[in-house]
Amino acid sequence: MSDPRFDRQERFAALGSAGQARVREARVLLVGCGALGGVLAQHLHRAGVGTLVLVDRDVVELSNLPRQVLFDERHAEEGTPKVLASAETLARAGGPTELETHATHLDADNLPDLARDCDLLLDGTDNLGTRYLLNDYAVRHGVPWIYGGVVGGAGLVLPILPGRGPCLRCIFRDPPPAGTLATCDTAGVISPAVGLIASMQAGLALRLVSGAPDPKPALLELDAWNGEVRSIRTQADPECPACGQGQFPWLDQPKTQRAVSLCGRNTVQVRGQGAGLDLDSLTKKLEGVASDLRRAGPILRFCVEDHQLTLFPDGRALVEGTEDTDRALALVDRYVGT
Repeated sequence: MSDPRFDRQERFAALGSAGQARVREARVLLVGCGALGGVLAQHLHRAGVGTLVLVDRDVVELSNLPRQVLFDERHAEEGTPKVLASAETLARAGGPTELETHATHLDADNLPDLARDCDLLLDGTDNLGTRYLLNDYAVRHGVPWIYGGVVGGAGLVLPILPGRGPCLRCIFRDPPPAGTLATCDTAGVISPAVGLIASMQAGLALRLVSGAPDPKPALLELDAWNGEVRSIRTQADPECPACGQGQFPWLDQPKTQRAVSLCGRNTVQVRGQGAGLDLDSLTKKLEGVASDLRRAGPILRFCVEDHQLTLFPDGRALVEGTEDTDRALALVDRYVGT
């Protein structure tokens, strides 16, 4: 028996009740719960996708609110992890979708576990390295994924179907040098452009998990400011390092760098070493040493030496107020001991 909740979706002939049943069984990994990811999560959750696996390393900030639709001022004031704020907002809508949340940095070590049994991978990130990592995994394991990127008033969407069309490296062979591309931090972004790109990604996602015919291989350019759309036909490159030659450097890298500066944020992310953190014990340890010491759900925030640190149970830390990775590592080692 069909669920009356999804009556209008099932009446859409290209989907139908059989397609909706496949949507209900789908397991989808969504990497990034910010601007693109929030819209994607909302569409797929309300569409009844069986399981959404949400992954994001960041916390909510006030500057997120104009374009990141799952968050409110309380989330920003408390510095709530984006995956938890997203799940909280989505859960209020009800519905059958199961939500799995992972407040962690996606890397070559944890991606295989997070993506296990997933039918589709979705790009809601703002990080080129993560996108090339997703492409490596998708091509090696034959899992479809959908690239999406937005800056200013426009963006790009590319559905990637390994073995049935081009992959990301067929189109963009290698990432450009750092600092050469405009970002949301340098060129800004408007919410309608985010919604346009993410909605196109979500539509393609439903098409893929419902078992409908594959979309045409094309790079889509959508401009919300000028009201323009362009479709660029693409094809697989037999000389592609990934799908043509089976080279997966982002997936096979021996170990992710421990500290990395986050573009445009004046913040460094430091990965934990091995086991997670006992935040209860650490809170007691820092009393009288750190200022503005506070817990926000599963995370701990405090200020030392003119820097704010945000610690996660998995051992990860965000060090605000610097782009110097050595300085960030020194602060974490000094006050956290990981």
